[in-house]
Amino acid sequence: MEAGYILNGRYKIVSSLGEGGMANVYSAYDLILKRYVAVKLLRLDMRDDPHAVRRFQGEAMSLTELTDPHTVMIYDVGEESGLQYLVMEYVNGMNLKEYIKQEYPLSVERVVQIMTEVLQAVSDAHSHGIIHRDLKPQNILIDQNGLVKITDFGIALALSRSSMTKTNTVMGSVHYISPEQARGSIVTKQTDIYSLGIILFELLTGHVPFRGENAVSIIMKHYSEAMPSVRNENPEVPQALENIVLHATAKDLNDRYGTVQEMASDLASCLSYQRRDEARWLPAGSDEDETKVLPAALPDETETQQEEQQDPADQSNAGHGKKKHKKWSKKKKFLVWSSWLVLAILIGTAVYFLMPRQTSVPELSGMSISEAEDSLRNANLKVGKSKKAYSNDYESGQIIRTEPSAKSKINEGQKVDLILSRGSQKERFGDYTGQKYSVVKKMLQKKGVTVSKQKVYSQKYAKGEIKSQSISTKKKVIMGETSVTFEVSQGPRSFELRDLTNYTLKSAQDYADEHGLVLNVSRGKSDDFEQGLVMEQEPAAGTELAQGAQISVKISTGSDEESSESSSSSSSSSSSSDSDSGSESRFNVEVKIPFAGDEAHKSNKVQIYIEDRGHHLNNVYQTLTITEDQSVNLPFELASGQKGRYKVVRDGSTIIEKDDVTGD
Repeated sequence: MEAGYILNGRYKIVSSLGEGGMANVYSAYDLILKRYVAVKLLRLDMRDDPHAVRRFQGEAMSLTELTDPHTVMIYDVGEESGLQYLVMEYVNGMNLKEYIKQEYPLSVERVVQIMTEVLQAVSDAHSHGIIHRDLKPQNILIDQNGLVKITDFGIALALSRSSMTKTNTVMGSVHYISPEQARGSIVTKQTDIYSLGIILFELLTGHVPFRGENAVSIIMKHYSEAMPSVRNENPEVPQALENIVLHATAKDLNDRYGTVQEMASDLASCLSYQRRDEARWLPAGSDEDETKVLPAALPDETETQQEEQQDPADQSNAGHGKKKHKKWSKKKKFLVWSSWLVLAILIGTAVYFLMPRQTSVPELSGMSISEAEDSLRNANLKVGKSKKAYSNDYESGQIIRTEPSAKSKINEGQKVDLILSRGSQKERFGDYTGQKYSVVKKMLQKKGVTVSKQKVYSQKYAKGEIKSQSISTKKKVIMGETSVTFEVSQGPRSFELRDLTNYTLKSAQDYADEHGLVLNVSRGKSDDFEQGLVMEQEPAAGTELAQGAQISVKISTGSDEESSESSSSSSSSSSSSDSDSGSESRFNVEVKIPFAGDEAHKSNKVQIYIEDRGHHLNNVYQTLTITEDQSVNLPFELASGQKGRYKVVRDGSTIIEKDDVTGD
């Protein structure tokens, strides 16, 4: 179930807490009561299994009967889309196994406090006819305040609803299993007491009492070996406290505590001064100083042999002797058959645990390695090799998939390889300037990039083309985590041309510069406009123009009279040598403009500037777009002794320039 999914319109899934053989557990948030809860959801592959559904519902019924504060509370039971679920109290903390690893060695006072709370919860369950059957530190939680909470009654059954003749079934974890469970005998409340004794041993020593290479060897030790001494490992433990371990883990049910209340009562006084000199607890009828004898079968044989070696004088009792011999023979037969029965049970148990069993590979996608290890351990599988691969769906360190794949059936104990995410692969972002925004947007969005645009005016780029981008072209990014903003050209800015008549040439040039216009200037006589003012313009005022457009203005040189007076004045003030210098000259100059282009630039835009009697070099004379080398004729009108100038500019750089143009 994915994070963010809302179960039954109320419980918002936050994260996975673990996976079991029958159910998956998630942390969730109750949208109505505004609190965090734990949701146990029956696995998808189990929803059509009536036995699994009944067992899951049985757990819910069992839990609703328990009210002890040290038992995980159940809040809600429901079903959605055919899936059964339980909503339980969320315990923010760790399990007792982790707590022991982190805090060991624990003080005896803290051990007694933890066990007192555990016994209180188990006693409440027993009072409702519920046997846990799988008590172990992993099913005991310690919250952030240090309080105990028992969970996972998944295999607990109410005694009122269970069969009391069920045998040959081994349940529970092998490190905490009772001898009667190992034999497949009837499970009673004393079974939980044995597991509690093992848990107390682990709290005092930091480890379980019996360890082995496999499950069978551990079970055999529970069945046949004496409990190791706690005080040999930790002399600080009072004898009275060790005695509780010995009493709770007695092999014989007659020697073991009969109820959890008895064990709790013994625990309550174990640290008292009055019990400081208490002797080591021994099962009833045992004496460590007596010589151990063989089982009862051996004395029977001895008595029989004695009968056979009777003195002949006692033959008068022969008839009685035969009857007695017959009696012992039946006893021997019973003992032999009993031994064979026990051996058969042990062999059957060994075969059960040694025979390879199949399990399903759990779904590990999205988990960390530590979470995956726990899930595989719960499925009796091992972690194999780890490989790494790039992924856009999973963060670095998360599991992408497994080999074999999830839900595959494999033998227990096999290794499962993990494919871990390196995170998303970075790639060079690229240069998109000059390209169509609509095309680039579709392409990048397919890669997961968030694309936005900002409209700008541009003379260089056509409408819809990208003028600039917010990310450097060489920067390496994770496309699925990247946002970019493009400046997209709306073409040149447009505006209405102002009426420039009566402007001086300088004012007209300032207006053209301000609006990005190219100003072409010519001169002519006028009776209506004073000399030096704009008398005509092209295009007309009010025309819609864009940046880069060309406008032409004609500057008045005055009326004919003004020109005549000006000429007379000039003549009278000039020297005779000046008057002999010659008149105006008009001529054309041919200029060859080279083309510079490639596949990306199939045309050149060039500006031509000239300076003569009617033109100034600061004003564009002509703008051309060429696709190949081109020759142009530039007309010059020079006064006597004046030199003309011209230059050709392409992309802001002057490519041709001449400062001494004459008609010669």
